[in-house]
Amino acid sequence: MTAPLLEVADLSVAYGKVEAVHHVALTADAGRIVTVIGPNGAGKTTMLGAIMGLLPARGSVRYMGEPLERLTVEQRVARGLVLVPERRELFAAMSVEDNLALGAFARRREGERATKATLAEVYGRFPRLEQRRGQLAGTLSGGERQMLALGRALMGRPKLLMLDEPSLGLAPLIVKEIFAIVAQLRATGVTILLVEQNARAALQVADYGYVLETGDVATHGPAADLARDPKVAATYLGIKAA
Repeated sequence: MTAPLLEVADLSVAYGKVEAVHHVALTADAGRIVTVIGPNGAGKTTMLGAIMGLLPARGSVRYMGEPLERLTVEQRVARGLVLVPERRELFAAMSVEDNLALGAFARRREGERATKATLAEVYGRFPRLEQRRGQLAGTLSGGERQMLALGRALMGRPKLLMLDEPSLGLAPLIVKEIFAIVAQLRATGVTILLVEQNARAALQVADYGYVLETGDVATHGPAADLARDPKVAATYLGIKAA
């Protein structure tokens, strides 16, 4: 049996004396979409920060069978872990194409030809970015900024793509488009860890799901099963329990 691409065990994260994530365990198999849903303040973003190495944490994080504890953020990125943060954190005063180029920084040793090939793939997936490649990132619409954040992440050729609230602040039609793109990425072999408050959209696109409540995993299972779970449906999907 193949080991999961990502294995998180007994993960706890504290801000001072306040523990925001308590003994969380989750796994993500290669080529799957795993979602973590839950209310605002549940610890979802904190968990991603700990996996990425941005926050100190206790517990175990293994990626491709290897422990990550001693690796810096940069070393994790070089191994194929990429995080698209909730605030997107684009360089507003730089062009779309320059933002994308920065996403390939960890691959600089591969040479310009490899980077250009990836850029062509990103433009193929996001034609709007190619149309606006000379435009400043700060002038883009919300949906275009999210596409740019995704495109910049893909420039690093990630094996594990972690998305923090990709639908946040976007109109429903744009949300649908973003989640369609996420589903297409799975077909390319990228493993996706998707953190979302939009539980309905997340469970529709995911293979497996975890519900995080006040720092604890309340329940988990195949995404389709969670969508049918009366408590999950009542709490997160706005459907009354039978």
